[in-house]
Amino acid sequence: MLKSSSPKRTRLLDGRFAIVASRYNSRYVDGMLVRAVRELKRAGAAKIQVIRVPGAFEIPAVAAKLAQDSQLSASRLSAIICLGVIFQGETSHAQHIGWGVTYALAQIQVRHKIPVVHGVFIFEKEEQARVRCLGRQFNRGAEAAHTALEMARVMKGLSK
Repeated sequence: MLKSSSPKRTRLLDGRFAIVASRYNSRYVDGMLVRAVRELKRAGAAKIQVIRVPGAFEIPAVAAKLAQDSQLSASRLSAIICLGVIFQGETSHAQHIGWGVTYALAQIQVRHKIPVVHGVFIFEKEEQARVRCLGRQFNRGAEAAHTALEMARVMKGLSK
């Protein structure tokens, strides 16, 4: 079994987090979502908002709206975690979706100066998704939460 290369758990008692998760390929996305929420709660997140969208391609629109609204709010989000699973088929469609999502999420975090954790994965086989999304020792959802917690701490430190 693969071991997670995530750093030690980051404790953040006042963080507010949003998770945008695809309903498509829900078996695997739900596996990541459950672990991400568990890790955020374990770290003491003050608020965790989960928003479900139809598929991976719809994730950036919601992430952008959350980031924009967060800038205008007194209770700013600490980070946005985006979770989705795409399976590579016989055409290049999966690659186009993946590239579009990646580019959009990068633009959102730079434009709004808020960490956007990219947890949207393209897999060739279900076995790859099973190991990375449903595993107990190694789970991309837990890893995304650790990244969000660490980035929230870094950004908070820069604000001082």
